[in-house]
Amino acid sequence: MGVISESFAHSGIDLSKYSNIFILTDENTHKHCFPYLTYTLSGLEKANIIEIPSGEENKTIEMTAQIWSTLTELGADRKSLMINLGGGVIGDMGGFVASTYMRGIDFIQMPTTLLSQVDSSVGGKLGIDFEGYKNHIGLFSTPKAVFIDSTFLETLDQRNLKSGLAEMLKHGLIADSKHWLKLAMMKSLSKKSVEKYIATSIKIKNDIVKRDFKESGLRKVLNFGHTIGHAIESIFLEKENPFLHGEAVAIGMAVETCLSRNIGLMADEVEEILTVLKKNFSFIEITPEIESEILELIKLDKKNTNGNLSFTLLSAIGKVEFDCEISEHQIREAITKYNTFVK
Repeated sequence: MGVISESFAHSGIDLSKYSNIFILTDENTHKHCFPYLTYTLSGLEKANIIEIPSGEENKTIEMTAQIWSTLTELGADRKSLMINLGGGVIGDMGGFVASTYMRGIDFIQMPTTLLSQVDSSVGGKLGIDFEGYKNHIGLFSTPKAVFIDSTFLETLDQRNLKSGLAEMLKHGLIADSKHWLKLAMMKSLSKKSVEKYIATSIKIKNDIVKRDFKESGLRKVLNFGHTIGHAIESIFLEKENPFLHGEAVAIGMAVETCLSRNIGLMADEVEEILTVLKKNFSFIEITPEIESEILELIKLDKKNTNGNLSFTLLSAIGKVEFDCEISEHQIREAITKYNTFVK
């Protein structure tokens, strides 16, 4: 019996009670993950497969509308179930589609990437990108269940494993210095080396989310690295070699660590953080052109209030402060410091 089937057995979810079951996949998870799912879990024999193209560039209102249309054409009603089998794009968009179709149908998250297992599948944030802004349209909605199976990680290459590692390192930086140290000391990155730390990362995020589901306060600590990171991800989204989410967040964490020091919030440990990040991720120089684009995107960041640029920044490894008001000048200084380190 596989992990998913065991989890289902204890979840109390009865697939037979649903009028229709829809499984949202992309071409990769349909090929590599769907066969394992049907092998380990019974009750999916008559499920409808909806396959969409992979990639963040497809997390759009147009693709969302196509999925709504497909559900309608296939006769989905309010007693239908949607299973989102994939990474963050599938989970974010599939959950958004399910939560808005006929005012909401049940959905289950089955994250297949390290990033989605430790991050996007936890916390009920759902949404799509809009006019170049990441997760600009969305809502909070709780899935019927989230099933984590590390078997899926066997389908990932190093680049996608590293993308997930970025969020795990972030969890350590914001809340657990021991978790950060264990991850930082890993000699190599593989399914075997990282899977024993997945539960800790999930617990860190889940504990924060349970205390502040709709991000009115504490949950903002999870935004460390994301203000700059989301801007970089958006800028490169339609370029020849777009960044994966974790890759952009790693750069964001490096810049925001420099920002933490520049405003006097953090003194020690800065070099340690930058060294670990640089060891695991490929950094780029932020040119004046990219810097200008970052600043324009940051001004429209949904975390800002009353026109003030708001950041979550480090005071030490394992400790953060949120709602830090930062000026454009301070951001430019931090980018300059980051570029010096990159070189």
